[in-house]
Amino acid sequence: HVQLVESGGGLVQPGGSLRLSCAASGNTKGAYCLGWFRQAPGKRLEWVSSISSDGFNTYYADSVKGRFSISRDNAKNTLSLQMSSLKPEDTAVYYCVRSEGGNWNVWGQGTQVTVS
Repeated sequence: HVQLVESGGGLVQPGGSLRLSCAASGNTKGAYCLGWFRQAPGKRLEWVSSISSDGFNTYYADSVKGRFSISRDNAKNTLSLQMSSLKPEDTAVYYCVRSEGGNWNVWGQGTQVTVS
């Protein structure tokens, strides 16, 4: 059993920056892809970014490419998302997620990001 806990959300002005963090605890052994999803009010869940188990490969949605940067520290069991040049449309609850067996099936509780 593994738990993911996000932190770092908050209120920021357009053009500002925030850094989200996710700490994993419990059964963290093994090689897993990690990612970030977000859901804005009244909108569908959206994949934002993901990173391979070794951290060498990163992927981004077109909507955040060039503005967000994902990273992980396997020694500390942490995942981060550095967000820059934030826009009002980035407002959402952001979720840290772990992939198991090819499915995104371990989710954190989410952290609110508001750009206004």
